[in-house]
Amino acid sequence: MNSTAVLDAVATPRSGARTKPAFYLALSILMVAVVLVGFWPTYFGRMLRGDIARPLVVQIHGLVFVGWMALLIAQVVLAWRGRVQMHRRVGRWGIAYGVLVLVMGVIVGVAAPVIHVHAGEWTRDRGAGFLLVTFGDMVLFGSLFGAAVYYRRKPEIHKRLMLAATVALLFAAIGRMHFLDPLPSVKAVVWLSPLLVGMLYDWKTRGRPHVAYLISAAWLFVGALRVLLTESEAWLRVGRVILDVFV
Repeated sequence: MNSTAVLDAVATPRSGARTKPAFYLALSILMVAVVLVGFWPTYFGRMLRGDIARPLVVQIHGLVFVGWMALLIAQVVLAWRGRVQMHRRVGRWGIAYGVLVLVMGVIVGVAAPVIHVHAGEWTRDRGAGFLLVTFGDMVLFGSLFGAAVYYRRKPEIHKRLMLAATVALLFAAIGRMHFLDPLPSVKAVVWLSPLLVGMLYDWKTRGRPHVAYLISAAWLFVGALRVLLTESEAWLRVGRVILDVFV
């Protein structure tokens, strides 16, 4: 049985087992906190000090990403307040916005290393390795977001996949938490903490974690293993070819 069939089989939880919208509001706030902590030194903190001197494409990408987090909070609040029809109307625009997040992520995934290599801040190989990380983020986000759109009429699956898609985007924020560099396992737990908390809540309220969480967590874990390949010659050959088009 493939993953789609498995998700369909468990789309309707047993009576009384639906996750309360307020819980997802708390998880969304947790994810916003992770973004603020991760990007504070290089983005939010600098902006508050009036330092906005960075390439336009990076500025646009930052605003689009912040917009995604704002959209997530807005959608969760609408569900929390029972504004289901408004939630669905906003969701139609949210699909287009999710595509924008994906497109900007790919663009900046190439632009950022090109900018750093041109400035002499990174070596060509460091830039090539970075491409694998950012492209991986977009593959994880795009696949989970696409699945969430597919299951948009099955709320118990949809909201868990949307949570997982946003967790995929948190990888960049976690990577910037350099105070956790000596503790890579802690970094991984912090990154996956929204999913882990969701699973624990499911365990308490449903008797078991929803299969959407299990599949998402496994997919994110497999995707995270790409960081072990960023310095491999096999990948660097690919990354150098991509960079050489722009550098």
